[in-house]
Amino acid sequence: MTKLSTDLRHSLVLKSRPSGMPEAKHFELKSDPIPTPGPGQVVTRTIFLSIDPYMRGRLSDRKNYAPSVQIGEVMTGETVGEVIASADPKFAPGDIAVGARGWATHLVSEAASLHKLNGALAPLSTYLGVLGMPGVTAYSGMKDIGEPKAGETVLVSAATGAVGSVVGQLAKRAGARAVGIAGGADKCLFAQEQLGFDACVDHRNDDLSAAIADACPGGVDVYFENVGGRIQAAAFGALNLFARVIMCGMVAQYNAAEFPAGPNLGFTVAKRVKIQGMLVFDKPERFAEWRELATPWVLDGSLAYRETVIDGLENAPEALAMVLSGGNFGKMVVRV
Repeated sequence: MTKLSTDLRHSLVLKSRPSGMPEAKHFELKSDPIPTPGPGQVVTRTIFLSIDPYMRGRLSDRKNYAPSVQIGEVMTGETVGEVIASADPKFAPGDIAVGARGWATHLVSEAASLHKLNGALAPLSTYLGVLGMPGVTAYSGMKDIGEPKAGETVLVSAATGAVGSVVGQLAKRAGARAVGIAGGADKCLFAQEQLGFDACVDHRNDDLSAAIADACPGGVDVYFENVGGRIQAAAFGALNLFARVIMCGMVAQYNAAEFPAGPNLGFTVAKRVKIQGMLVFDKPERFAEWRELATPWVLDGSLAYRETVIDGLENAPEALAMVLSGGNFGKMVVRV
């Protein structure tokens, strides 16, 4: 790991747009003076940086639900950091805050956009994962769209990822049968032994549709989609009447230059399937709800989670490539 000077601000800016998998060559490491806050602003020193699949969309100039990062701009990403300077009475040096955004060692933010974590009992990295945006995504998707009921079957792709791992555990808490789809025997074993899934299907199976049917003999009532592609096609074939599908992400096609042809959705009429897309920020009130609900579960160990931690800001591009290729295990964070 390269040791960066602590008396400068270091940031990774977008140098060129990737065609396919993002690499280090698409970013440039820049150094400049540590910023000073203006009225209502604070400056944080980044401790942890979140790495998430949605970041691939920000690297493209294709129209999306959020603006693209422009060439020469600092790459976006949520952080947990320590306040080192404040021009707002709500924050003081030494406070810990989540919400500052950017691939940088130091960030200047509007105080109103940050959430203070002073006195946090859980590890700080969890506020970017199981207690942060991924956890809230699982909670909001299940509460507002999936609505699992006792005795139903919930199927989730990327089951050991930051979102999927919480989805399965929420399904179990609702009294439903939780079935995961993950890549490889180790991840499937983790889903069952550590996360409490009833079954897990390896998506590398030659006959994925048959494997899903075996794991879900009563069909699928709720499908939480994180991957897309052939996994989505196989999962759709197992949906029951009146199934609910939460369209959260499709990481399998994020690097594609052109979107692949989608499945024929005519079956949604016959099966009366509800398919709904979601963005976690549609209901911002879910963040506070989830932290209050889930923090005791994290502390008592009843809500399991796993993290992959990469050291060094300069390694953030490698971390993103791992997330997009399925090379991480659980939530990916960079320790800055």
